[in-house]
Amino acid sequence: MGLIEGLSIDEEFTLLDKMSEHEQIVFCNNPNSGLRAIIAIHNTTLGPALGGCRMHPYQSIEEALEDVLRLSKGMTYKCAAADVDFGGGKAVIIGDPLTDKTPELFRSFGQYVDSLGGRFYTGTDMGTTMDDFIQAMKETTNIVGVPEAYGGGGDSSIPTAMGVLYGIQATNQALFGKQKLNGVSYAIQGLGKVGFKVAERLLDEGASIVVTDVSEEKLQAINKKATQTAGNVQIVEQTKIYSQDVDIFVPCAVGGVINDDTINQLKAKAIVGSTNNQLKSEEHGKKISEKGILYAPDYIVNAGGLIQVADELYGANKERVLAKTKEIYHVILEVYQQAEIHQITTNEAANRICERIIAEKARRNSFYTRSIKPKWDIR
Repeated sequence: MGLIEGLSIDEEFTLLDKMSEHEQIVFCNNPNSGLRAIIAIHNTTLGPALGGCRMHPYQSIEEALEDVLRLSKGMTYKCAAADVDFGGGKAVIIGDPLTDKTPELFRSFGQYVDSLGGRFYTGTDMGTTMDDFIQAMKETTNIVGVPEAYGGGGDSSIPTAMGVLYGIQATNQALFGKQKLNGVSYAIQGLGKVGFKVAERLLDEGASIVVTDVSEEKLQAINKKATQTAGNVQIVEQTKIYSQDVDIFVPCAVGGVINDDTINQLKAKAIVGSTNNQLKSEEHGKKISEKGILYAPDYIVNAGGLIQVADELYGANKERVLAKTKEIYHVILEVYQQAEIHQITTNEAANRICERIIAEKARRNSFYTRSIKPKWDIR
């Protein structure tokens, strides 16, 4: 038996191997509040680690650890691509977000975050809300994505949607020699906060769209918008969205949608959307490339929200955020160019660009120890 209950020594060494790329892993346990959480700091070469905290009823410590390790590494690349002075981190709380939340639990989590001395900043993610982190803010100032009333930037779906639109413009430029949104057809999967804003803008620009969503209310709302703008919108069943004869597929719902089943259905010339982890695996990036489909790496396209929460720590400024979000257009074009020059997939090209940025900074600094002074403190 090893040090972790239920695991053998061999299994523990396997876990250690999985953590070998990361700078720091913090296991948080507070029986009084019921908190069981893991904070993963992947890389702080570019600055303190930044990443959301999700709450999920993981079936085991191993499952929670796998998730937080994968997500925190992804944040390192995302921060590098977005040109923010932060590294990659993530946190997960083990529990049911519908039944296990208490103010005490999130205050306890805030204490653990604070104990890291400014090396990790976090905020909402799947299963958590800003109300949860108002409790955590009573224990730490290292929280991002706070409401405007607390000095935050407000609705982060606005810059996220703008980033998707800039990604689409870059893709239109690469495919058709023009960045205009009209004259191109789109299939939008998911009409949440981001997807709906993207759909609205495309209709405003006179584009034709095909949409799907689980919510009948959202579908009726986009139909109403189309009527107001004399736009062209078609609603299809969820399973039919992949096979639409459109120019660009825009995934804005769940991850893993580019997989063995869906690739065979896709007729689009490109994929540009806000969903995290669109590729089921890196191998699927090769498969869509072989099929001639241009893929805009999701962690670059959806970086608008990250840009906003990172900017908050210097004092929320919407104009500054939107100006920085515009750079997504140029980054996507560079990714396409590098992929063509080196004959690699676009996700490989994006990773290489991010790794080069981190390597260049590592020559000056490889480990973050200072602390940013945020503009708020409600403790």
